[in-house]
Formats: sequence, structure tokens, C-alpha cells
Amino acid sequence: MAEQSLKDKTAAGLFWGGVSNGVQQLLGMLFGIYLARVLDAEDYGLVGMLAIFSGIASTIINSGFTVALTNKQETAHRDYNAVFWFTFFASAILYFILFYFAPLIARFYDRPELVQLSRIIFVGFFFSGIGMVPYAVMFKRLMVKEQAKIDIVAMLLSGLVGLTCAIKGYAYWALAWQSLVYVASGSILRCYYAPWRPTLDFDFRPLKEMFPFSVKLLFTNIFQQINNNVFSVLLGRFYSASQLGFFSQGQKWMGMGNLLISGMIQQVVQPVLVQVGDDLNRKLNVFRKLQRFVAFVAFPAFLGLAFIAEDFIVVTIGDKWLPSVIFLRILSIWGIAYVFMTLYTQLIVERGASDIYLKGFILTGISQLLVVLCMLNWGAVWMTIAYVFVYYVTMLYWFYHVHKFIRIKLLDIFKDIFPYVGITLISIGVAALLASFVENVYFSLVFKILLTACLYILICYLLDSQIVREAMVFLKKRF
Repeated sequence: MAEQSLKDKTAAGLFWGGVSNGVQQLLGMLFGIYLARVLDAEDYGLVGMLAIFSGIASTIINSGFTVALTNKQETAHRDYNAVFWFTFFASAILYFILFYFAPLIARFYDRPELVQLSRIIFVGFFFSGIGMVPYAVMFKRLMVKEQAKIDIVAMLLSGLVGLTCAIKGYAYWALAWQSLVYVASGSILRCYYAPWRPTLDFDFRPLKEMFPFSVKLLFTNIFQQINNNVFSVLLGRFYSASQLGFFSQGQKWMGMGNLLISGMIQQVVQPVLVQVGDDLNRKLNVFRKLQRFVAFVAFPAFLGLAFIAEDFIVVTIGDKWLPSVIFLRILSIWGIAYVFMTLYTQLIVERGASDIYLKGFILTGISQLLVVLCMLNWGAVWMTIAYVFVYYVTMLYWFYHVHKFIRIKLLDIFKDIFPYVGITLISIGVAALLASFVENVYFSLVFKILLTACLYILICYLLDSQIVREAMVFLKKRF
């Protein structure tokens, strides 16, 4: 009964996580198409220059305490309250620090307009700090359905604001206000819906218990932010805002698929594994089923995106963005590694091994930075290829530690994922052959998507895929 209950919770979590991320990506795509047609590469490049500062500041505000709260078997009000007031004050202090450092950021990139732009975007830090603990409460209780509604409303509101600003000719300010409204509305709604409220008891002693675990996550996530945004800094500093804009556009479209899948994983894996407890065999079975699900979704999603990249860019945002196609294709290959790494790191975090988590991202970050700096004179495309290559090499580190925790074998991983690799490549190959006879780019795009998807599902069904069978049973129950 416990196994069935956990299975139902996991399925429901994946379902609502998929709904949330799917609707968000659809709304993001619709708003993004219009914004990309109105704005130019330089507008996106200017906002992209600030990504690393926003990422690191958000990581400092979180400080790993929200993950520490989730990992605790018994969490009291005083634990939540201590973390809430810490993130509240940390976010306020960080905003004022970066407010006064804004001229230095603008001077580094030699773009004076970044002074006011950064001061508006960084307001999101304060709202982010307020929403951290309500999110942790909802996350721990697997309130994925409620979280889905919040995320969709926030995406809708922010998209409408960005669209309105773009129509009125506010250029890069449209992207800035869109970002701020998304963070602010999401945090406010989480505070409203979360079944917990802060009190004016400023007792920070519970943080001491969580600190040894959370401080490692803090440094880990800082390295992760540096890894993810190193191109924003290097392209913005040594190339041009336009070049950064083309990279950012490719990264944005890949990121939608990435958020759809990794978001589903992050909302479910850690709390589910915590509920499994220390039963090694049960944990291994649950993990392998999650791994098969990730493979089932990730390979057709990312390889399919690389397949349709050129048609997709031309149809949606126009010929002026064709230089972003190569970045979209390369980063789609990176996306596959990223979602599997997300699954592996969630297990490592659930086991409380934040030191392994930290070392892994330090290894990845330093390796990527050194390789990318060596490729600096080769151009942005080769820098991106090198970045992705390092990511795949360092996957061996994550597998080694996952193997130590649950005794999963490399052969088991191959058995779980490679059938879906083969089915995806066959589906894409057949679709590419037949699509070569279609000349109209609009028909070509639709034909490739529908044929690849239908072939993939059909082959999985004919091969009696357990994931497909369980998905059909779940959907019948749901609808």
C-alpha cells in the first residue's frame, strides 16, 4: 500500500509538474515569439549581461536552507521561521549592495544603460527572498498542483507586461519588467497559498543545525551559476551585445525544453526519495523508473529540437535570428546531459552528501572555465562545443557517486536509456527522409514534429514500453 501510495504521488507530481512546465513553456514561447520579432539581439544581450549577477545573488539568498528544510524528516515552525527571516534580510542587503555597485557593472561591460537596467532587475531579489520558504513548504508537501497554478499565473502576468512594454517601444525594458513581474507575482502567490505563515520570532538558532549541509550547497550553486552564465560574461565583455543576444536566444529556446523536464524532476525526485527512506532495493527501483522516464522524455525532446531548429527559428522569430540556430542545436545536446545530471544530483542531495555535490560542481566549473578561456579566440561556436564536451565528461563523476549510494550498474543505465536513444534516432531519421520532399518551411516544421512524435510513440507502444503503458493507465484515471 505504501509503495502504491508513493507511486501515485510520484505520478501525480510528474503529471502536474508536466502540466505546469508545459503551459509555462507554451506561454513563454508565444510571448517570446512576439518579443523576439519586435526586439533585436542587442536588447537580449544587455539583459543577458546581468544574468550571472542575478543567478549568484539568488543563490546567496537561498543559501541551501530550502533544500535543508526539505531533507529534514521533522520540520518545525521555528525552522521555517528562521530561514524566512534570514532570506528576507539577506535579499534586502544584497539588493542595496548591488544597487550601489551598478555603475561598476556598467563600466565593466562599457554599457552605461546597465546602471538603471540592473537596478530594476535586481529588485526581484527582494521578492525572491520572501517566496523561498513558502516554496519550500509547498515543495516538501508535494503541493505540485498548487505550484503549477501559481507558476502559470505568474508567467501569464509577466508575459502580458513584457508584451505591453514591447508594443510601446520600450526595447530592453520590456524584458526587464517581464522578469521582475514574474518573480514578484510568483513569490506573492506562494506566500498566499502556502499553509504556513511567518511570525515575529527572530530566533536564528535552527540555522546552525542546517548550516553544515546548506553552506556546501551554497558554494555549489554559486559555481553552478558561474558555469551556466560564463558565456554571458565572456561574450558580453570580449565580443558584442548582439553576439550574446544570438547565444541567449538559442539558450532561451533550449531552456524551455530544459525547464519542462528538469522542473518535473526537481519537483518530485527529492521528496519522493526522502519518503522511500533507507530501503536500498526500493530506492534503486524507484530511481531506475525515474531514469527511464527521463530518457523517455529527454531524448525525443532535445534531439527533436536540434532536428527542427532551423525551421523553428525561421517560422517563429524570423530570418534575422538564424545565427542562433547553431547555438540552439549545440545546447540541445547539452540539455540531455543536464536533465540526467539533475536526476543524479537530486539523489546525492537527498542522501545529505552536500560535499560531493559541491566538489562535483567545482570540478565541472573549473574545467569548463579553463576550456572555454582556451577557446576564446576560436569564436563563440567552438566555445559552446567545448563547454558541452566538458559537461559530458564530468557526468562520469556523478555516475560514480550514484553507484556508491544505490549500487546501480553502468549496464543498468545503458539498459534504461539506450532503447529510447535508438527509437528517437530511428523516428528522426525516417521523418528527415520524408520531410526532404516538403519544400514549404511551415509545412516542413509541422510535418517533422507530428511524424517524429507519432513514430516515437508508436514504436514505444509496439515494443511494449512500460513507461507508455503506465502513462496511458494514469491518463485514463485522470480524465
